[in-house]
Amino acid sequence: MSEVKMEKFKYDEDLPKLFVYATVIWGFIALTLGVTVAFQLASWKVNLGMEWTTFGRLRPLHTNAAIFAFVGNAMFAGIYYSTQRLVKARLFSDFLGRVHFWGWQLIIVAAAISLPLGLSQAKEYAELEWPIDIAIAVVWIIFAINFFGTLARRREKHIYVSIWFYIATIITVALLHVVNAISLPVDLMKSYPVYAGVQDALVQWWYGHNAVAFFLTTPFLGLMYYFIPKAANRPVYSYRLSIIHFWSLVFIYIWAGPHHLLNTAVPDWVQTTGMVFSIMLWMPSWGGMINGLLTLRGAWDKVRTDPVLKFLATSVTFYGMATFEGPLLAIKSVSAMAHYTDWIVGHVHSGTIGWNYMMIAGILYYLVPKMYNTKLYSVKLANTQFWLATIGLLLYMMAMWTAGITQSLMWSAIDETGKLVYPNFIETVVRIVPMYWVRGIGGVLVLVGFILMIYNLWKTIKNSEGVQEHEYMAPAIDHSHTEPGESGHRKLEGLTTLFSILTFFAVLVGGVVEIVPSLISDKFVEKDANIKPYSPLEIVGRDIFIKEGCYTCHSQHVRPMADEILRYGAASRASESVYDRPFQWGSRRIGPDIARVGGKYNDMWHYRHMLDPREVTPKSIMPVYPWLFKKKYDLKSLPKKLRVMQSLGVPYSDEEIASSIDSASKQAFEITKGLSADGVDMNMQSKEIIPLIAYLQRLGVDGAKSLKMQEEAKAKEENQND
Repeated sequence: MSEVKMEKFKYDEDLPKLFVYATVIWGFIALTLGVTVAFQLASWKVNLGMEWTTFGRLRPLHTNAAIFAFVGNAMFAGIYYSTQRLVKARLFSDFLGRVHFWGWQLIIVAAAISLPLGLSQAKEYAELEWPIDIAIAVVWIIFAINFFGTLARRREKHIYVSIWFYIATIITVALLHVVNAISLPVDLMKSYPVYAGVQDALVQWWYGHNAVAFFLTTPFLGLMYYFIPKAANRPVYSYRLSIIHFWSLVFIYIWAGPHHLLNTAVPDWVQTTGMVFSIMLWMPSWGGMINGLLTLRGAWDKVRTDPVLKFLATSVTFYGMATFEGPLLAIKSVSAMAHYTDWIVGHVHSGTIGWNYMMIAGILYYLVPKMYNTKLYSVKLANTQFWLATIGLLLYMMAMWTAGITQSLMWSAIDETGKLVYPNFIETVVRIVPMYWVRGIGGVLVLVGFILMIYNLWKTIKNSEGVQEHEYMAPAIDHSHTEPGESGHRKLEGLTTLFSILTFFAVLVGGVVEIVPSLISDKFVEKDANIKPYSPLEIVGRDIFIKEGCYTCHSQHVRPMADEILRYGAASRASESVYDRPFQWGSRRIGPDIARVGGKYNDMWHYRHMLDPREVTPKSIMPVYPWLFKKKYDLKSLPKKLRVMQSLGVPYSDEEIASSIDSASKQAFEITKGLSADGVDMNMQSKEIIPLIAYLQRLGVDGAKSLKMQEEAKAKEENQND
């Protein structure tokens, strides 16, 4: 029998600490932004009258800060800490670890600067412009190299279940980000996606849904499988269940994206596929929840007294609730009621606060005393935070459930004569404002609890006596062969390269089923010669619309339901958005849908609406936009914008591009001239409000014209047949 060679090594403790510091700093900022945007809906004055602080600009900043800054840094802290211990090896490269840390923080800072400035691609959870997208890809690759390099030098033959989920996260997030972010630049901070309309919608929600799946879920399931057994001092309940949980989850999750597009112009078979796989997703999700909670068997007495276990157990419970509600909302008939309402907002936050926030708090309360070799400063403060967060989240969820169901019932109410009971959208808004106040108060409680945690952790670190690097020993292993007698999944766990390849293909199958229809969507989108590209001035106006984040409140897609057709006009067709880069179907209706707003009001109505919304719609919660009447719009980049559009397939001729500035100026003059009859100065011709009016007045006009022509042609044909 040969002698086992022992090796000495040390863990890199400093990198997880850096990510812990970043987690609490960005977590405070993300939650503060969340409370701010919550109160902006309760009172429009909280928008502060400045262009950088409106709901439309801060809401994307809040989501990015919460997902990528707060949750992202916590994820990296947990992965770097746990991976070293699970494989008994120091990180592959200390240098790459620092590049990853500082690179990620610079990306967050770039987002914090660019989004309030209105530099946005208007794609949910992927708003950042192309240079930042490239930086994200580079930093993610650095993270992957460091992670897989660490696995290659491991001293444990078999990779533990947590590592499986980390592998799935790294591979899938890279795939999602690269495919969704492909765009053509106009200049340093402006680009247009290569996808348009239905195609862009499918790719975006393939990304958007799976960003939740593989950034907010799979890595935290990996952390759950590490920290719950550690904190409870119990083995994972079922190894076999963890295998079923992992492979079924990563295979099924990727298919479910189209449930965000139910009852839209997306082909029915795509919608049905998304719905079916979303319902199937309930089973593996609850498999993970059951495995996590049953790991606590025999340790439930500790849950009452140990804040770490209290947060972790609550986190897994909320995960179970959110993953029951998600498949429910993915049923087509339920989605018809819930989509575009605040119910979805409540659902999302039951996951991000209930699952991610609670898990992060538990992990931080475990990690900080461990890494600083001390005890938690105050269990009482931790328990206070727990109850503040729990009560705050319950207030939030109940307020949003109530608001969402109220919205849905009021929007869809039709009387016995076939007319809308509540024809004015503002009636719904006024009814749910009290719920926005309750939601804001709930958010304040969550934020206050987080501040208590920051203080508690700071005092814990301050009271520590300093930590010296510990030296560890473990036997060296040979990665070139498997151990005799191994078979099945146990054998696969010793072959990390093969395991990673199989994970990639498990994800890829569902991804291809979604992406291929997206890439060939022009084949199933009926061509309509009446749908014309936007005029040069309308392109400028559309970019201003996106800059102001108007898409965060207004959808641009009428679903084929009786109440929506009565309220907004004919149902939207896929052909109507073929020139929309990015698509603007929206995910929420804080204000009414505007897919067919063109021509509904005169230019002066839009002018007054942007200057003071309450002048034309009393009790509106929309911000004021005085800067649109002061800032000049840029025409110099217009030919380049149209040239990029032309290269993407939009049928602009070379002559139209060459004369685009003159064309835009002429249209702006005509709009301003019309407004001058109501006392508007002709100097307004150069201000941003004018192209924005041009864009709004275009929405739905071509579609309505096309429908009218089709109806006339059909009537003519029927008359001839008679």
